[in-house]
Amino acid sequence: MSKGETQATEIQTPPVLMVSTSIKGEKRPVSCEEEERELMSLLDTAGLIGLLPVVRQELTRPDPRVLLGRGKLSELKGLVERTRAEAVVFNQRLNATQFRNLEDELGLDVVDRTELILDIFARRARSSEGNIQVELARLQYLLPRLSGRGAYMSRLGGGIATRGPGEQKIEVDRRVIRRQIGKLERELLKVRQHRQLQREARKRGALPVVSLVGYTNAGKTTLLNVLTDAAALAEEKLFATLDPLTRLLTFPSGRQSFLTDTVGFIRDLPVQLLNAFHATLEEVLHADLLVHVVDAANPAVENQMEVVQGVLEKIGAGQLPMMTVFNKIDLAPPAGRLRRLGGAHKNAVAISARSGQGRQEMLELVEKMLAAGTRRVNFNVPYHLESVRQAIYERGQVLEEEADDKGYRMTVQIDPVVARRFKKQIKEKLKIQNKNP
Repeated sequence: MSKGETQATEIQTPPVLMVSTSIKGEKRPVSCEEEERELMSLLDTAGLIGLLPVVRQELTRPDPRVLLGRGKLSELKGLVERTRAEAVVFNQRLNATQFRNLEDELGLDVVDRTELILDIFARRARSSEGNIQVELARLQYLLPRLSGRGAYMSRLGGGIATRGPGEQKIEVDRRVIRRQIGKLERELLKVRQHRQLQREARKRGALPVVSLVGYTNAGKTTLLNVLTDAAALAEEKLFATLDPLTRLLTFPSGRQSFLTDTVGFIRDLPVQLLNAFHATLEEVLHADLLVHVVDAANPAVENQMEVVQGVLEKIGAGQLPMMTVFNKIDLAPPAGRLRRLGGAHKNAVAISARSGQGRQEMLELVEKMLAAGTRRVNFNVPYHLESVRQAIYERGQVLEEEADDKGYRMTVQIDPVVARRFKKQIKEKLKIQNKNP
């Protein structure tokens, strides 16, 4: 199919037209075809993949008013009239002026990729925390675009990209929206403080924390379910998981750790979402080990891996210990590509989360990496602190143990940071006991 040609599929509801643009000579991280496939997946996730002609144009210089050339815009207007489309979705990020002019020209709602992602997050949010974060991101995106969207942006109770949590109608006014943003930011601060308390409680348990990270729909939640019997919702759709979920993971050796599922990343993740979901992404920053779950069967796998690494760098987690899990090998990615990918990444395993293939090798590598950097440490644990002794067994490798009249003398191979936590616990408990003999 030549550039600029229009492709149409069967009419369904709701009718949506898709516009795919590229700039001539511009270096792109992925092909136009891959961009379109991902945009179609986003539409499908939003429940909007109905009538889907794809209008394509390669631009030498984008029109600052309407992005498209006049001829292509005229073609698009004709398609809108013939198909009675309800919306036009652009793969390109649009500014306020382009939104206003395109909606005036076409006479219907215009949505860009950023707005579509925000809409999906609004649909997917289930917890109060998720709703706060999505609503904050949506309002931050809306604020600088108020002058450009006219009547459409005043309909905050319905329509694509305007489904805020609770379907609330909000007066489109900068002063009102800034006040609402301030309120949401204060609520989000409470969420961050609550999460900090949860993390501190987990630290007192002295178990390591492993976080699953990766591109959206790479299989993180399925892997969490397989490893921990979590029974979390796992769908073949983008952004099935927004709220972090932590479960206890038990290794074949009997040792344990916390395993946390996190929100998936995507190319050009809206900065508003990245900022609003900082409270959620902090779970990644406090992990002892990151497990990067990769969809090995995806044609754009290498680009997706780069996107994930880029997001981790942005949030300050780029230097954390990390292993790579090439998932979905049951979908038969080319063997040569899989060998090349595995050979290019240190600490990598290939698995199928669905079938369980490679699960044992993965758990062994996770446990090995958690043990890296451990030191030999001596503990004196009184008999009445049996819970601390058991926690030391779970968190470290006990090399020697002897009992005397005061308690247990233990020599343990353990993370020095965790060892300090245990020593502090023992000291504090003994101090309390001495105060209350």
